[in-house]
Amino acid sequence: MRIRSFIIAYALVLAILLFADRRPHPAEQPRYSHVVDLTGGQNAQISAAQPTAVQNAGTRDGATSADSQTRIVAPDALIPGTWTAGQIPPERLIAPLVVMDVSNPAGSEISLDEIAAWEAQHGVVPQGAVVAIRRAGTSRRVPHPSSAWVGSSTVDTRPPATFPITAEAARFLMDARYTTGFAIETPADFGSDRALSRQIALHGNYVVEGASQLDTLPATGSLIIVAPAKNKAAGRTPVRVLAMVR
Repeated sequence: MRIRSFIIAYALVLAILLFADRRPHPAEQPRYSHVVDLTGGQNAQISAAQPTAVQNAGTRDGATSADSQTRIVAPDALIPGTWTAGQIPPERLIAPLVVMDVSNPAGSEISLDEIAAWEAQHGVVPQGAVVAIRRAGTSRRVPHPSSAWVGSSTVDTRPPATFPITAEAARFLMDARYTTGFAIETPADFGSDRALSRQIALHGNYVVEGASQLDTLPATGSLIIVAPAKNKAAGRTPVRVLAMVR
């Protein structure tokens, strides 16, 4: 009887071990080494050179341009009646973050060819990502000529920057990579291409303007968290932006 009981117990233990070994192991959770605050400081001014309609959109929410250097340009700021900052679905405010460099002279834009080159080096842009655009070789935001950027010891006299990506490249990212937004270092200026601003709004994309410390981020592997105030006020809204970096 003892031998039979031992054999039965051994068989049960063996069966349990085999079953446990077949259970799927939980996927390894992504680990992030540190968090970078991409939010700019205080007392920034949105450029007076922006189109009047966009300037008005920036003040409809009752906030002044001195509140923060970093703002979210919600779809409603570009096409009234679309999402305001507070109406953007939360799942679109937490997204993979990729960083692309404008390596050409100041005022240039990222082209479709440059996106192809970037993807050849870093892999395909993840679906649903926010694309941050920085100026290669700079260690801080490029100030807008008519803006009072605190902490800057020099005055930038270059012409106002346009939105730093071509319409063709932006539409490719929205249509083929399903991006949720863009982050740029300067105020968002769509004066030269209102059709592009409409496409951004119709795709439900948003723009984070005045982002800082993009030079500290790797090209891929980060997660961005965009946190606008949860209200239905239209137009540009001050925003807190964090990047979780691997």
